[in-house]
Amino acid sequence: MTPLTPHHLPLQNKIARALWGLVQAGPFRCCPRTAHGWRALWLRLFGAEIARGCLVYKTARIWAPWNLYMAEGAVIGDGAEIYNVAPIRLGRGAVVSQRAYLCTASHDPAREDFILVAGAISLGEGAWVAAEAFVAPGVQIGAFAILGARAVATRDVAAQMIAMGNPAREKGPRPAVSIPPGLVLAGLAKPGAE
Repeated sequence: MTPLTPHHLPLQNKIARALWGLVQAGPFRCCPRTAHGWRALWLRLFGAEIARGCLVYKTARIWAPWNLYMAEGAVIGDGAEIYNVAPIRLGRGAVVSQRAYLCTASHDPAREDFILVAGAISLGEGAWVAAEAFVAPGVQIGAFAILGARAVATRDVAAQMIAMGNPAREKGPRPAVSIPPGLVLAGLAKPGAE
């Protein structure tokens, strides 16, 4: 896990988020569901690093594009919430399914000032965060790991493991796959091609 550190949001960050909010409510969403290149363009204009073939669906909510890094063929599904006060990195072909919540920040309840603390989240190559799952600040999901539907990951999930439940526990290894699922969804690879 990435350690959580105190985080302060300067005025410049708040202004940038206000501008991004206008774009996200307008041109980002008001386009066809399949206009992934259009949404990638807007994310890049606000500082996101988006590689070839990434899919970001129109009802996904990204808090701070400048803290989003998507490798080739990564996918953010409908209604997914990307609360990236700290960086979120999606590896090659990683998938964040519908209404999943990646949360890089919380508050320190042990401090009287209730300060915001943040920790980066990363999903390795081919990792899959299934529908309505929650990933807590600082958590790393390993390559080809699966976080099951509605699971709550408060600690790292090892590569090629399936984790389920609240809190998420590793249940066993994922069946061997060689192609990251996001590459298949993005049309960049076909099953059995590698």
